[in-house]
Amino acid sequence: MAIKKIDTKALDFILEQMIETVGNSKSEIFRIGEQCRQDFDSITEELKEVKLSVAKIISEGDKLEVQVRLARKRLSEVSMHFKDYTESQVREAYESAHKLQMDLTMNRQMEKQMRLRRDDLERRMLGLNETIDRAEQLVSQINVVMNYMMSDLKLVGEALENAKLKQDFGLKIIEAQEEERKRLSREIHDGPAQMMANVMMRSDLIERIHRERSPDEAISEIRDLKVMVRSALYEVRRIIYDLRPMALDDLGLVPTLRKYLQTIEEYHKTTRIHFANIGEDTRLPSKYEVALFRMIQESVQNGLKHAKAKNIQVKIEIKKTAVTVIVKDDGTGFDINEKKPESFGILGIRERVDLLEGELTLQSKPGAGTVVIIQVPLTFQ
Repeated sequence: MAIKKIDTKALDFILEQMIETVGNSKSEIFRIGEQCRQDFDSITEELKEVKLSVAKIISEGDKLEVQVRLARKRLSEVSMHFKDYTESQVREAYESAHKLQMDLTMNRQMEKQMRLRRDDLERRMLGLNETIDRAEQLVSQINVVMNYMMSDLKLVGEALENAKLKQDFGLKIIEAQEEERKRLSREIHDGPAQMMANVMMRSDLIERIHRERSPDEAISEIRDLKVMVRSALYEVRRIIYDLRPMALDDLGLVPTLRKYLQTIEEYHKTTRIHFANIGEDTRLPSKYEVALFRMIQESVQNGLKHAKAKNIQVKIEIKKTAVTVIVKDDGTGFDINEKKPESFGILGIRERVDLLEGELTLQSKPGAGTVVIIQVPLTFQ
């Protein structure tokens, strides 16, 4: 089955497109809400004028009704005493009553239209108000969604980035294993294997000297041979120690660290390494001792190789419930927010800390050294 690499750039692009789409939708809803508010304000003003007009028309209508009743009464009186009035007075009474009735009819028609307009405006205002409230709710909900996308989904991106780093770290481990095998092969070939070959040749030479010359010369050669064998033994022990310090199983973490750091300091003449155990000198389960030793070893090697530190301080505190390790150097430091391809050492430390359910804290900046703080809870008790 083929293993596909995680394309974090494509995921970032998808997230950006999603955020942009949601942002555009928010802007469109906001625009609709603002337009509704403008329409609401405009209709409010119009409704105010319509209500004033309705009140005015009703008032005029009430006056017209009074005038119509008087005009009808006048017309009725004229009709009853027709002979007592002139033709012009009769015509005037009739026309006045008719005109007032028409004005009243027009007034009532206008009142009806204005009432319908008022009711329509009130319905529109109710709808606009509901739309504005809904738009505000949608904008609020979209803000929540955008905050989620820009925060929690960002964490998803970081998690995927960490997954990619872990994937690369796995490949790096395989490469490192192969490189370690090559290094060990070269060291054994150039060191102990070569020395043992020389031992075989010197032993043949000693045998020939003893036979052809004198025992004293043979004894002198044997002394030189012992020096060569001792050197070969030292190289073998050094290689074994680098693979896994046997003292770690026999003596425990603190004595092994003290010896290891002393040996490293003797090898690196330009760097001073200060070790302090401020807690209990007690034994831990093997997985804790191995993991802590490797994390300290990696931190010290980073200070030596990458930071070019002149002073390195290593402090360890073992309590009943937790172990705290602090490795501080005065080296070149680095930007902790900048991810570099060579940061797999730190990633390896982080992986070990995660396996032990601990916490890793890095403090560094260019030119100000580095502080590595490792806190591991002891959950085996």
